[in-house]
Amino acid sequence: MAKRLTSLALFLLGTGVASAADLPALPPMAPFTAPPPFSWTGFYVGGNLGGAWAQNNAVDTVFGLNFEGSNDGVFIGGGQVGLNYQFGYAVVGVEADIDWTANNRGNNTIVIGPLGNAFQLTSNNSWISTVAARLGFVAERSLLLYSKIGAGWVGDTGFTLTDLTTGQSFNGAQGNTNTGWLLGFGLEWAFTPNWTVKLEYDYLGMNNRTFTVNPNAIPVLAGDTFTTGSRNVQMGKVGINYLFNWGGPLAARY
Repeated sequence: MAKRLTSLALFLLGTGVASAADLPALPPMAPFTAPPPFSWTGFYVGGNLGGAWAQNNAVDTVFGLNFEGSNDGVFIGGGQVGLNYQFGYAVVGVEADIDWTANNRGNNTIVIGPLGNAFQLTSNNSWISTVAARLGFVAERSLLLYSKIGAGWVGDTGFTLTDLTTGQSFNGAQGNTNTGWLLGFGLEWAFTPNWTVKLEYDYLGMNNRTFTVNPNAIPVLAGDTFTTGSRNVQMGKVGINYLFNWGGPLAARY
């Protein structure tokens, strides 16, 4: 009996080996390839939306009229282009942007002047443009913390001085472009290898300006000179960028 069981086992084993030999060979497994590491290096282009607040103070030389106040916040929107280069955990680059502003009618201060007349100074900024260097630190592979320093320009349709008592007004420094310096900071997050979103704050300090009232416009202030001071524009923006990421051989690889 034992001899028969041994013979049956050997027969079945031989049959199984023969069947396995008849099966086709399995294809070799492809080697595992890790996805390329993300790099901030590259050219980018995008758009932004946000708000801006302007400070416009002015003092005259004859009557001591002092206008101090901030303009109402306005909506801004525009676009930006830039270039990044990453080495290790540091990112350096340059960025230029331009934003158009909604109608801006401040300073809101009303000042009582000669003859008891009430005066108000208003201004309109039509666009804001900046060019700045960026220096950033990669907190993790897809999160960038950065600061900005550079210059800015504001398209100003002019200062309007209005005698609210008589309804007379004078528009000074009309159509000029005003320059200033820029400081800012923000954070940017890459949610895909090519798309990023950012949150940014910018402070644009503006140069002072001087204008003299035309006597035919407001006779009670004829020849009076006004000088603006402490002028600035503060901006908060949310933006989105498309990064043409080429990540060269010297870019971060971690």
